[in-house]
Amino acid sequence: MKKKILVTGGLGYIGSHTSVELINKGFEVVIVDNLSNSEKGALDGIEKITGVRPSFYEFDLLDSVQLNDLFAKENLDGIIHFAASKAVGESVDKPRLYYRNNLQTLLNLLDMMVEHGVNNIVFSSSCTVYGQPDVLPVTEQTPVQPALSPYGNTKQICEEILRDTVKADANVKAVALRYFNPVGAHASAEIGELPLGVPQNLMPFITQTGVGKREQLSVFGSDYDTKDGTCIRDYIHVVDLAQAHIVALNRMIENTQKSEYEFFNVGTGTGSTVLEVIQSFEKTSGQKLNYKIVDRREGDIEKIYADTTFSNKELGWSSEKTLDDMTSSAWKWQLHLKEKEAATV
Repeated sequence: MKKKILVTGGLGYIGSHTSVELINKGFEVVIVDNLSNSEKGALDGIEKITGVRPSFYEFDLLDSVQLNDLFAKENLDGIIHFAASKAVGESVDKPRLYYRNNLQTLLNLLDMMVEHGVNNIVFSSSCTVYGQPDVLPVTEQTPVQPALSPYGNTKQICEEILRDTVKADANVKAVALRYFNPVGAHASAEIGELPLGVPQNLMPFITQTGVGKREQLSVFGSDYDTKDGTCIRDYIHVVDLAQAHIVALNRMIENTQKSEYEFFNVGTGTGSTVLEVIQSFEKTSGQKLNYKIVDRREGDIEKIYADTTFSNKELGWSSEKTLDDMTSSAWKWQLHLKEKEAATV
């Protein structure tokens, strides 16, 4: 019997890529998504790549009645939880929205897990839990600093909720993956990052500017203490990241965890500045990018990148794709979107 996995936010950027990797590894996938920052077309993309169309439920995880119905109907073996509001800047402007969406949805899921005897959850956490670290690179033992944004704070609190839940309920196991900055797209260009409205993340803004959809890219700050004055992040290809989720899930299913709650850094271990990402994009796409330096943005961390030694050793996982792989696949996806838009006009 195939193991059946619920992927929340499974039509979103990371969720759709993880659904593909799950299907390729022989899992049965059930997706729930409220389509607040995703499109139903991702379901077609998943099917084109894998030949399998996952079961799909369209509702909000805040709706505990519908969630209970789903758990009662599907005999689940585990959950990978992506569904959350995720933009740092927006969270500063709309903190209550972020606390409601990100905390209550996890609580609802955990309630259902306990009630229906579902034991395993992989949680989509973030390097923002570290705040602005005093020492780089960041290891799993790096002290968690006060969050610089409500978004980062929700990830810290969610991890605390998981930690306390597994302590109180012996049947629940959890792995939190603290990942850095996912970019890129599937090699097929059938799925990729498709934010609704104006992108909040760097890569889709770069590709949309490159294709002419956005007039200009704003680079927030040029006076940070970095090699070129722009922020440093650890960018990881979304397919590498998706594969880490499957490894974490199998760790619980196969009972190879060292403790009931574990957390791992998932990145490349290399920091890249915003300008380095732009240079990589210009190289792989052949496009000259229109960008300008503007003031710093509230809530942004100056520099952060991972030490992945522990996750590489303990999970037996490591990233494989380069920054050029990330920018070239993101550009290929953007061109695919342009072709689709032209075909519908």
